[in-house]
Amino acid sequence: MTKQREKISALVITYNEIGYIEKCLESVSFADEIIVVDSYSTDGTYEYLLSQPNVQVIQNPFNNFTAQKSFALKQANNDWILFVDADEVVSPALQNEIEETISSDSGHSAYWFYRTFMFGDQVLRFSGWQTDKNYRLFRKSKARFSDKKIVHETLDVNGSSGILKEKLTHYCYKNYEDYKQKMLTYGQMKAKEAFYKEKRFNYFSFLFKPVWKFINHYFLRLGILDGKKGITICYLNALCDVERNRELKNLERKNELAYYLVMP
Repeated sequence: MTKQREKISALVITYNEIGYIEKCLESVSFADEIIVVDSYSTDGTYEYLLSQPNVQVIQNPFNNFTAQKSFALKQANNDWILFVDADEVVSPALQNEIEETISSDSGHSAYWFYRTFMFGDQVLRFSGWQTDKNYRLFRKSKARFSDKKIVHETLDVNGSSGILKEKLTHYCYKNYEDYKQKMLTYGQMKAKEAFYKEKRFNYFSFLFKPVWKFINHYFLRLGILDGKKGITICYLNALCDVERNRELKNLERKNELAYYLVMP
């Protein structure tokens, strides 16, 4: 017999998400509390959020994904957290599974979600994304975002984890230029991560890692079966590694220049 479920806080971070945030918020309307942290959007996202009576919106400057999500987490009043991206949608079936899971008292502290990736209005079935999963449901008292990563943030969980059967729908690809800019931004942030960890630029990684990533995702991870969509996604994902190495070299040059400028 299942007990009455505990309350859930749905959390989202946004920046210029008009056209996507509407579906996202509608899909998490079953949550007892919805909090959106906006990074000073300029496309009307903030004004739209203000018009939603069931949404608490807070503006906070964006530093990196981990810092912004950690800030959002601190605002939540409930222990159970459903953290979704602004371009993700919870289906009715997934909603039912979430509520049944929380009511079942399984003892898990967090749950992984698999995701269905959308290329516009078409499903991207392969291209390396078919095994992608992320933490999206967890107890605030049992988890925190790791400070070791600033992009593709990870959750440190105190306790066991489960996996939900239903998938989260991820509208990751709006258009070519938007996804390209996203990959370039991710590459720049990954470079900062590497720089802070004192990893050094090397030409082998610069020349061969992006090529290997494309080959791996397009051939070994079956992106070829996604047709033109697969070529586009695999190329842009490899571009992320190109940008990471380019930016890492740029950061090293700036650091060396700063060092010589302060030398007596």
